[in-house]
Amino acid sequence: MSLFKFWEKEENLFNENITIEETRFVVLDTETTGFDYTNDRILCIGALVLQNNIIKIEESFEIYIEQDHYDESTAQIHGILKDFIVKRPTELEALEQFLNYLGDSIIIAHHANFDITMINRALERNGLPELKNKSLDTGVLYKKTLIKSHLFERKDHYALDDLADKFDISKKDRHTALGDAYITAIAFLKIVKKLREKKEINLNQLFKL
Repeated sequence: MSLFKFWEKEENLFNENITIEETRFVVLDTETTGFDYTNDRILCIGALVLQNNIIKIEESFEIYIEQDHYDESTAQIHGILKDFIVKRPTELEALEQFLNYLGDSIIIAHHANFDITMINRALERNGLPELKNKSLDTGVLYKKTLIKSHLFERKDHYALDDLADKFDISKKDRHTALGDAYITAIAFLKIVKKLREKKEINLNQLFKL
């Protein structure tokens, strides 16, 4: 699928009648050189397909991107070294591969705004339009599972580690793009299960919680 045909599919991005199980979700995470949308760059994109309550490991996506920008302080977190021996495509080549993988799926990410904004800035640098896909943020959805009580004060933000601890998810590959995407995918399934303990939830309602 060409990049131009990808954006022509915008009108088909969301069907309110489709169930959560039928929907093709792409759960993604990015590792970056930092948190500055203008000056920092994406080091790696990791993603997994989630459909029919199954995380499709065999359809995983992981790509490391060629770049000149390097930050030693963030390398201590993600472990991607400057001389990391991996064949890296250019940013444009990586984006094209990712867009073909993503298609018209709904994006799931933890603190999704950061990852999507970083990807959109990369698209902009390469003269391409922003993503049109709808997205769900596991950080936001998780807060909807918490019981309101004067004895329990909810935090403004919940880290991915918080969700991993809450749902007893292994953090073995934490701070790798694909590892974090996997943790996020499991957390999403757990969140949907908890939400359904209160009432039946369909895909459209997930966006209105």
